[in-house]
Amino acid sequence: MQVLFNDLAAQYLAIQPEIDRAVKEVLEQGWFIGGRQAHEFERRFAKLSGTNHAVGLGNATDGLFLALKALGVGPGDEVITPAWSWISSAEVISFCGARVVFADVEPHTFTIAASEIQKKLTPNTKAVIAVHLYGQMADVTSIKAVCDQAGVYLIEDCSQAHLASGVAGLAGTTGHCGVFSFYPTKNLGAFGDAGCLVTQQDEFALRVRRLANHGGLSKDEHLMEGMNSRLDTLQAAILNVKLNHLQAWTHHREHLVNIYRKRLASVKEISLPVVAEGARHVYHLFVVRAQKRNELRSFLDEHAIQTLVHYPQALPFEPAYGYLQHTAKEFPVASQLPQQVLSLPLHPFLTEAQIESVCDMICQFYGN
Repeated sequence: MQVLFNDLAAQYLAIQPEIDRAVKEVLEQGWFIGGRQAHEFERRFAKLSGTNHAVGLGNATDGLFLALKALGVGPGDEVITPAWSWISSAEVISFCGARVVFADVEPHTFTIAASEIQKKLTPNTKAVIAVHLYGQMADVTSIKAVCDQAGVYLIEDCSQAHLASGVAGLAGTTGHCGVFSFYPTKNLGAFGDAGCLVTQQDEFALRVRRLANHGGLSKDEHLMEGMNSRLDTLQAAILNVKLNHLQAWTHHREHLVNIYRKRLASVKEISLPVVAEGARHVYHLFVVRAQKRNELRSFLDEHAIQTLVHYPQALPFEPAYGYLQHTAKEFPVASQLPQQVLSLPLHPFLTEAQIESVCDMICQFYGN
């Protein structure tokens, strides 16, 4: 039984009539930037995320960059970001001319640790980017307290956390803003690149919207220098359709995870994801720590089960940040994860039988 890590074709086929109607409507109206569908999606996503504003953007990397620019981050500033994340949360800091400061992550959730942020604060710290990883929120309550005490901004990278929540509330509602990705493989994904920024702040939302549209809100208005990062109408129309299914798809992810947990609980060589108290983990990825990880991955591949590694390297040790000359001793948690983590197949179009098959093969590999 082949088990795909993700299956976007199956997703499309499941909702094909709705998608085709939405795309046809955009093509027939001939309006491809902004327009009704984009405005509708921004309104709906702001409501879903519990915020006052959602600004549609070209992608989430742009959203993080624009958040920093709108907050005035620039040369001489420092921004703290997790050592264990996708590179977007770090590279945008450099793009602003600021200095990247990495902080280690929690040993169980792999999200940035408030205690590590505290250690990295300096008079030059301007902001913290907290990443909600794999579908679970970081401890933003503790992180926000550290930020408030130091007088620095908190930006939430919610790219993997659609519908995720914690004791502080929904993802994106605690910090100055939150940034979401709609990359095709995300829990809510477009048919190309797309993203948005959410915030409660009226003036901040307006500034980001201007920065994303060449410095103005209308044609030939340039109140400042900006860039071009807009959610196009086709992607917005597709996202509006998929938004109707997001809750059901997320519930199915949670159901499949329960099977994983029940079947793998007795496999001592596997450490299952830890969910923080009071949190809703929406499982963009189901990431375990596995002994003999590489051998297990090869074994599963031989049995037509696709897996991935998120991530092959901690950010401080990527060639892009070699100039910082970091050592593994500085990041005791993040430096160990690349040899241990394994992302198992999980998406809304997997069946219970397929998850059972994955578990069977894992148990067989470890002799359980």
